[in-house]
Amino acid sequence: MREICVIGGNRYFGKRLIDRLTAAGDRVTVINRGSSAPPAGTIHLIADRNDENSLEKALDSRTFDVVVDQVCYTPRQAEIARRVFAGRTRRYVMTSTVEVYEYEDTAAPVGEDAVDPGTVAVDLGLPWDDADFLDAHYGEGKRQAEAVFAADPGFPYVAVRVAHVLGGDDDFTGRLEHYADRIRTGETIAVPPVNHPATYIHVEEIADFLFWTVGEDFTGPVNAASHGPLTTEELCEAITAYLPDGRTLLRAVEVGEVSPFSFSRSYGMDNSRATQLGFSFGDARVWLPRAVAETLGKGN
Repeated sequence: MREICVIGGNRYFGKRLIDRLTAAGDRVTVINRGSSAPPAGTIHLIADRNDENSLEKALDSRTFDVVVDQVCYTPRQAEIARRVFAGRTRRYVMTSTVEVYEYEDTAAPVGEDAVDPGTVAVDLGLPWDDADFLDAHYGEGKRQAEAVFAADPGFPYVAVRVAHVLGGDDDFTGRLEHYADRIRTGETIAVPPVNHPATYIHVEEIADFLFWTVGEDFTGPVNAASHGPLTTEELCEAITAYLPDGRTLLRAVEVGEVSPFSFSRSYGMDNSRATQLGFSFGDARVWLPRAVAETLGKGN
């Protein structure tokens, strides 16, 4: 029986990961602030991950084979986690994001070496506790969090850089609904004048990937993305197929807010490292209709 700790993980692909771990016979400890109950069959520890003393007290003398951190957004949080879990776990898996590549602008899929966390400067003095600042600097927060873990060669960590996630009847983001609402009514969808594709991953596939990662021994950054980038037009086509009475009207805007999943630069990740390590990704164009049906069909 493996001892696995999950920080956060009460919703979306985090809860699916926990389901996979418990089904495999792992003993799963879930740490959160107590605002919601964890999935059944887990050990629940209540702590504020931003408070080092709270986290230390909740953990007591517990140790783990692997920790999966679903809610590490800042270098401050990473610093606390690194200190608290040093000597408590053989491996630390942080869910990172494709947004760490926000300054890369290339049509070619981007590999992990494009952002080396060992070279990223960390600034703990930035206002990371300010929600607006953190929202505006999401990618930077993740980059610096990765850098904190990478700075300690004795701390074996993995940074799973997750592509844009689609699917599930519990998708809380509202991004596909944004398109569906406009396609239903014929309202225009704002996109950049040059609209680039991006890589995606299905909610079940990223849960599978994290579960697989728990059982492996590699370290460092790894991209998690299905094969095949998707364009805004392809997303709209899949939604229109689900809503045949709707119409897709794209409107290019030079200035102003554009729709989610429409990008003024390429957002493609190269998944070859994970593939070479042994994970088999699906094809985004194959699972996209299923993802649309799951998300838009909820409650029906």
